[in-house]
Amino acid sequence: MNAIFPLFAGSALALCAATADADKIRVAGNFATEHSSSLAMQKFKEEVESLTDGALTVDIFPAQQLGGAAENVQAVKLGAVEIIWVGSAYLSRTVPDLAAVSMPFQFSGRDEAFATVDGPIGAAIDAKLAGEGMKSLGYMELGFRQLTNNVRPVESVEDIEGLKIRLQPNETHMATFRALGANPVAMDVKELYSAMEQGVIDGQENPFAIIDVAGYAEVQKYVSNTNHFFDFISVVTNQDKFDALSPEFQEAVTTAMADAVAFQRQLAAEQDAAALDKLVADGMTYSEVSPDFAAALRAATAPVAVEARKALSPEIAAMLAGETPVSQ
Repeated sequence: MNAIFPLFAGSALALCAATADADKIRVAGNFATEHSSSLAMQKFKEEVESLTDGALTVDIFPAQQLGGAAENVQAVKLGAVEIIWVGSAYLSRTVPDLAAVSMPFQFSGRDEAFATVDGPIGAAIDAKLAGEGMKSLGYMELGFRQLTNNVRPVESVEDIEGLKIRLQPNETHMATFRALGANPVAMDVKELYSAMEQGVIDGQENPFAIIDVAGYAEVQKYVSNTNHFFDFISVVTNQDKFDALSPEFQEAVTTAMADAVAFQRQLAAEQDAAALDKLVADGMTYSEVSPDFAAALRAATAPVAVEARKALSPEIAAMLAGETPVSQ
């Protein structure tokens, strides 16, 4: 049988330990093994192997086993790994139009968020990814992002001022926290725990479930339900690698991933609901965001969304505004 996924020749990434076998897919991610997305990828593996009677096998590498998020993005672009699952922000430098689903306080709930990425806007973003040699296989939930820190409870915009906060490498995210008076720092997640432990940064922002499974309660004191972004996990494959699959294998991959994404979205909602209680039990001090504080957050960050929309491609900007895009 021919080798469908040969290792990308000359890659300098830390992936050489993953030997390329015939009819094998390697899937890399930076999320903890117990996170909903990692559990969904295990489901993906089992279904692919079942649908192909074991003719196509899947190796899953969660928890930064093949490098951090930025390295995984580079790996899939080069073809050194076949599939990755990664926070969408890590793809925003490659596809700036991802900002269309990353505005501050953009979504009122999960249903609205997924209706956007599963609809025409998501399809237009996927076309941009395809132009960069990557095929989108779906969007999982990363969830509403919440703020933690080691300095003080956050109960007003003034409490955010001056805090050194780690963010993902997404310019809209960075601009949002600058508008709130914080000092945002872009940092790969693999460096985050030690940076907080050593006091290099004051805090970070992530969904409750990530804060929990990453053990951040061990190195952070305060948490608030700021809900400032709803974030997605992008699942992408190298387009050339996918195209090299037989039609039967392509169908198995897309079918299994659709099931895995649906499974993850449900599990993520359940994990997030339980995570806050666990964080408090683990010793974090929780401050509920009041309606007045929420309104102040929206007011302070509204100009960021206005500027971010200006940077979008015309067709996606039109879709986001509810207009019919003009054919180019």
